Amino acid sequence: MSYPSTVKAVTISKTGGFDVLEITEQPFPEVTPGSVVVKVEYAGVNFIDTYFRQGLYPIQKFPCILGMEAAGTIVGLPSDPEVLNDEQYKKRGFQKGGKVAVVLFGAHSSYVAVPWAKAFAVPSSVSTLTAAAGLLQGITTNTFMTEAYDVKKGDTILIHTVAGGLGLIMAQYAKNRGATVIGTTSTPEKAELAKKHGADHVILYKNEDTVKRVLEITNGKGVEAIFDGVGKDTFEADFEMIARKGTIVSLGNASGAVPPFPPLKLQAKNVKLLRPSAVNYTTTPEESLYYSNELFKLIADGVLKINVFKEYPYTAEGVQQAQQDLTGGKSTGKLVIKVD
Repeated sequence: MSYPSTVKAVTISKTGGFDVLEITEQPFPEVTPGSVVVKVEYAGVNFIDTYFRQGLYPIQKFPCILGMEAAGTIVGLPSDPEVLNDEQYKKRGFQKGGKVAVVLFGAHSSYVAVPWAKAFAVPSSVSTLTAAAGLLQGITTNTFMTEAYDVKKGDTILIHTVAGGLGLIMAQYAKNRGATVIGTTSTPEKAELAKKHGADHVILYKNEDTVKRVLEITNGKGVEAIFDGVGKDTFEADFEMIARKGTIVSLGNASGAVPPFPPLKLQAKNVKLLRPSAVNYTTTPEESLYYSNELFKLIADGVLKINVFKEYPYTAEGVQQAQQDLTGGKSTGKLVIKVD
């Protein structure tokens, strides 16, 4: 089929505050023989979008299209015979008109062209709204809770913070594996939501001493693993709450990046510290297919419930408000932009 010459995309021409976010016309993305072309319906909003917007993560050139996650309808399939005959490609069952979710830098665009291994077929029982809201945080959850630290029955784990989009999915996933889940959050309302999604204990960090409560809950032992999306403000305390031979998974910078520290800090309890990315756990076609299939099956079976906090319009004002709500601690669950 013929494609439009331009797309509408969320772009920045420089790094800075919320006001640098715009909706602009950009050239249609390059379509290679190995590309799946997607008409985007929904785009998921994530903290990583704010890191690029602020300049915390480097950008190669401007204008820059933001976004890492989207879902929509397939309008174009690969033409490369080698791809079409690839067994991993065949297993995905891509068809024109089918639903698909993608992980791709620059995903907040009305159309995207993505390498086929970075596109994930969405089951008929899962909507594109749910797919866009659940893909990146869901893949982050099942890869981190399998490979960064393999959560298992009998573990006690801590999630900072537990009522956001990622925290709610992590709580459900860990609970499904048989772990005891401790979470931190800011308000009683968020605490109740977290408890409905698998958290056994929720600590209101503004009113309670988090370290004291975690040690009380674990009888002084500490937790086997900490999944920390806050960063700078919680990093030091993590070492007081982690158990001997425990694992700290640093996965976000909501309060700012973790400052430099001496590796000797790990010695006191033989602590493991990781700063992984889901992209590096799903690099091969086999990995991406395995984890995406697991995720969408858990969603389809009702094991993981994806909570959408709000849908925002595809305007500069809508995108700016979404990032303000995300970083301002006003949201629970996932924020989604309605593109189509």
